[in-house]
Amino acid sequence: MRIGMLVSGGDCPGLNAAIRGAVLRGVDVLGFEMIGFIDGWRGVIEDNWIPLDRRAVRGISPLGGTILGTSRVSPFSDEAGGAEGIKRRMAELELDGLITIGGNGTQTVAMMLSEAGIPVLGLPKTIDNDLDGTDFTFGFDTAVSIATEAIDRLRTTGESHRRCMVLEVMGRDAGWIALHAGMAGGAQVILLPEFPESVEQVCTWVESVRDRGRSPLVVVAEGFRLEGMDSVSTRAGLDGFGRPRLGGIAEVLAPIIEERTGIESRATVLGHVQRGGVPTAFDRVLATRAGIKAADAVQAGEWGTMVSLRGNEMETVPLSDAVDKLKSVPESRYEEVRLLFG
Repeated sequence: MRIGMLVSGGDCPGLNAAIRGAVLRGVDVLGFEMIGFIDGWRGVIEDNWIPLDRRAVRGISPLGGTILGTSRVSPFSDEAGGAEGIKRRMAELELDGLITIGGNGTQTVAMMLSEAGIPVLGLPKTIDNDLDGTDFTFGFDTAVSIATEAIDRLRTTGESHRRCMVLEVMGRDAGWIALHAGMAGGAQVILLPEFPESVEQVCTWVESVRDRGRSPLVVVAEGFRLEGMDSVSTRAGLDGFGRPRLGGIAEVLAPIIEERTGIESRATVLGHVQRGGVPTAFDRVLATRAGIKAADAVQAGEWGTMVSLRGNEMETVPLSDAVDKLKSVPESRYEEVRLLFG
């Protein structure tokens, strides 16, 4: 079999480990010929690809980013020609199928291509951990670790100046990074997109921390909104998948807290730092196992599916199971930690 592989959407730690796992299993064990498209679907459109073999993936598991590059170019653009255009490119390259590595947007596109008769298999990567068909996505654990370290560092400077420190983390419309990093770092307030809170409630928590002689530390997800308000963002425009660009809620929230409570407040937007650098051991192992499972699933003809972690086992699930709804933080998880705020 001749298989093409690409990465689409935002980068994250663990991508190279996934590529390596798929190639070592697919080429060395199963006898595939594999190629990797440069910069996602742009590489498919522009016929820009490299052969993938053991030499190509040697030593890449610890590396952040992706040796293939990525982009938010869509196969449904006019230049790509949609499903029919992708079919023509695959025929020209004599490809039997595609492995697409990406998050919600990428796997939604993969499902659409699968429904059009293109053999596609998905690998779940995103720091947001918002794909519903898997317990964890690779990239998430690294992002949480980076955010937790930032909380630890902000706490010492906040305590030194008796300030309220507000840390904004990524996650789009899901609060998983904020929840896990906030709990790990002992934040006194954690604000998630799934559960709006009032300005009064946030300030009450902050004042409670101050009254106990501590310096408040607030972790807020980029998609959080205050009660009665639409999502707050200082970023303009749409991303490559047509979604509003998020970010800036910390810079809105910190001045409000300072004005309402009289506590000097500072905002830190962690931003793309969460997506860079070397992957944690957990993400390297998860991504490698996902790549191995992807190659096995291709061999078994399990097209139209996505590799999934269920408990400790790697499985495949229909792409529709992964993208039909967002994997949001359940109310029980939020209520569990909300009791500790303030």
